[in-house]
Amino acid sequence: MPSLEATFRHREILEVLRREGQAHVGRLAEQFGVSAVTIRADLEYLERQGLLRRTRGGAVPAEAKRFELPLEETRQLHAREKERIGQHAASLVRDGETIIVDVGSTTTELARALPPSLKNVVVITSALNIALLLESHPGLTVIVTGGTLRPLQHSLVNPYGTLLLREINADKAFIGCNGVHPEKGFTNTNLQEAEIKRAMIEAARQTIVLADHSKIMQVATARIGPLEVADLLITDHKAKSEDLERLRQQGLEVTVAARK
Repeated sequence: MPSLEATFRHREILEVLRREGQAHVGRLAEQFGVSAVTIRADLEYLERQGLLRRTRGGAVPAEAKRFELPLEETRQLHAREKERIGQHAASLVRDGETIIVDVGSTTTELARALPPSLKNVVVITSALNIALLLESHPGLTVIVTGGTLRPLQHSLVNPYGTLLLREINADKAFIGCNGVHPEKGFTNTNLQEAEIKRAMIEAARQTIVLADHSKIMQVATARIGPLEVADLLITDHKAKSEDLERLRQQGLEVTVAARK
């Protein structure tokens, strides 16, 4: 059993995670006036209890993958990491390409990072917020997939959400997810969204999955597909190297977006 002092720290650490979406060993050690070794022991204990997930240099919440948060909330979690992933993904888009951009907070950062110099690019998206974000870009033609509106993600799903995707031959599909696992593959919290993601993958020559470190080694409810459906995974520097190595051993190419 942990001491009363440790129990107090544990409660405060969980509060930091609830409030900020992440916690750093150095900052926690400074906050509580203890060593980094003590904080790492605290995080290890809380991880064993299923209350958080350790990352390189800190921890993130042990998110319940069965429950879906609104887009406005998810975009605030790991915001800097998602921005870097989005910027790296945007650098892969070339003039004249047709790309599919999935719904989500990280794919929104991709859309935000598309350079104004791009020309003759067709963007097909199921995300209304992304379509509106890109409508003034001079070098893009934006096509919305159609379907039934899901307000939680500002996305379009079935019925009628996959009809247009069946008629498309895209160069690249940029897909988001809630879980990346070496055995379970890519998964998502929502069944309807997973169905759209599968159609997007089938419509593209190349599939690039965008997933921040909190999604690695997680398994959500709805199966998108095995690791083989993706040509590339882009994540951030906080992903554990041993986790990424397990994914690479399964044949998945992994790129870590550079810190800036």
